[in-house]
Amino acid sequence: MTDNSYATLALANPRPQVLQLSLNRPDSANAFNTQMATELILCFETLALDAGDTRCIVLTGAGERAFCAGGDLKERGGMSDAAWRAQHLIFERMIRAVIDCPVPLIAAVNGAAVGGGCELACAADFIYAADSAQFAMTETSLGIIPGAGGTQNLARALGERRAKELILSARRFDAAEAYRWGLVNEVFAADKLLEEVLQVASEIAGNAPLAVRQAKAAIHRGLQMSLADGLAFEIEAYNRTVPTADRREGVLAFNENRTPNFKGE
Repeated sequence: MTDNSYATLALANPRPQVLQLSLNRPDSANAFNTQMATELILCFETLALDAGDTRCIVLTGAGERAFCAGGDLKERGGMSDAAWRAQHLIFERMIRAVIDCPVPLIAAVNGAAVGGGCELACAADFIYAADSAQFAMTETSLGIIPGAGGTQNLARALGERRAKELILSARRFDAAEAYRWGLVNEVFAADKLLEEVLQVASEIAGNAPLAVRQAKAAIHRGLQMSLADGLAFEIEAYNRTVPTADRREGVLAFNENRTPNFKGE
């Protein structure tokens, strides 16, 4: 999937079956305005309906300065309460479209991920970061709270006490701290980040796409259930892979000592 019609997003296919989606407002630290949020909704909902040959998505920021600075406060300057709420409904739908995307999503945090930008990174399946990256949920310093999943996703990633510390203080933390606390899976030199992330994305894309999607759903949904319900959901997801051509191809390729050719069928 590559669509160059977006004004605030840049799409590319740097590896087979891997989509690189760059937030493309570098002059504004890739802050999302109403247009970017609307375009992210369109992009992710399109992928949810028909991903084509896309089997993994890498989300990053254009330029070297920032991943995403969150909501564009210049656009929000002087907004009435009603206009603010109307815009935030778009942001809410945006984050749900990201979280609900069935295609695996990796955030490659190449710079500052602040406020809603940190929330956007937390909405990905997992995060890799440049060693120069900075994170913060600064909303309480602006008189609001995280409203794009931050209070929920950060707490699920780091635990209640650490999430409270970071959100209530609005303080910044660096990539090393994010890694130590478990928010970030790995930290790389800035000039190596995208290369390393694309390698993992290619590994994901090389596995059976239907199985990968079912595994993603089982993990994400199961963690919101009791263990017994999660186990039941896992078996439902497992059973969906049994009648697939990819399951038969995977076993055949293993027995023939060759690389499987998965077709998502």
